[in-house]
Amino acid sequence: MKPFSYARPGDVAEAVREVAAEPNAVFLAGGTNLVDHLKLGVATPDLVVDVRTLTSQEVTDLPDGGLRLGAASTNSEVAADRRVRERYPVLAQALLAGATGQLRNAATTGGNPLQRTRCVYFQDVTTPCNKREPGSGCSAVGGYTRYHAVLGVDAALPDPDAPGTCIATHPSDMAVALAALDAQVQVLGPSGARTLPFTDLHRLPGDDPATDTTLGHGELITAIDLPPLPAGTRSAYRKVRDRASYAFALVSVAAVVTDDGVRLALGGVAHTPWRATRAEELLRGRALTDDVVRAAMDAELAAAQPQPGIDGGNGFKIPLVHRTVVATLRQLTTEAQA
Repeated sequence: MKPFSYARPGDVAEAVREVAAEPNAVFLAGGTNLVDHLKLGVATPDLVVDVRTLTSQEVTDLPDGGLRLGAASTNSEVAADRRVRERYPVLAQALLAGATGQLRNAATTGGNPLQRTRCVYFQDVTTPCNKREPGSGCSAVGGYTRYHAVLGVDAALPDPDAPGTCIATHPSDMAVALAALDAQVQVLGPSGARTLPFTDLHRLPGDDPATDTTLGHGELITAIDLPPLPAGTRSAYRKVRDRASYAFALVSVAAVVTDDGVRLALGGVAHTPWRATRAEELLRGRALTDDVVRAAMDAELAAAQPQPGIDGGNGFKIPLVHRTVVATLRQLTTEAQA
């Protein structure tokens, strides 16, 4: 492990200043992702700034009827909160589908959506990886692709040596639910505070796969706001994985159904939590029959690019997404009719 300096500032503003002043500085909250990367040599910061006790650990009611999740609230605390379980079950289910109880006790609301990909090549410093070392190539192309992206993939693929090539997926279950809920992210940075839609937090690789989010250097998430939902809203999270627990999603679906329409977000299929906006448009105002949902997902997945690989590739994700979305919306429709 490369030696680094460690700082524990007195407040959020000081933490932001310290990170902003050092180009190779990082924030530390729960550490469930960063500490792994320090051990693996993936992350080599010069300065680690501890913010674990600086932001709020509370879940508080907002005047509009929504909830504010303090950035230091743990995944376990949020999943167990009665208001979250009753009003935002999709979020509680997504949190409980992730990691282990021990990790959920440490992982934070501010840090979980910022965790980096679990691509095996990204975590292996002996292999080329554009996300870890820009311009070195992408070992995943033509390699082990079972857990890799089929949506939002660069049209130039398959060219592992193209500097922007990256087919990694975002690993967070929580982030998929927050995308479907239209959450808002509260951020403090060197230029002050700002709010951005959660769906604008993450970015596709483009020509810079090393950059995962739209946050500037020194910007810190201080809270995530959940909007109020109309009475009668139904939501659910469904995760398909290789084993029953402690595994990342091959495919996951977060669905929020209101009288005005459906919100769908997909996990395990893209570099970001993938908001299925095309399918949402086609489902608006229509009965959620299996055939209607399948047709909407056909449109959503029309641009999908399954990746071949030494493990047989990930083309299976296309029908798996179809089946998972259909099953999730069928469950919510059945519950509404009960």
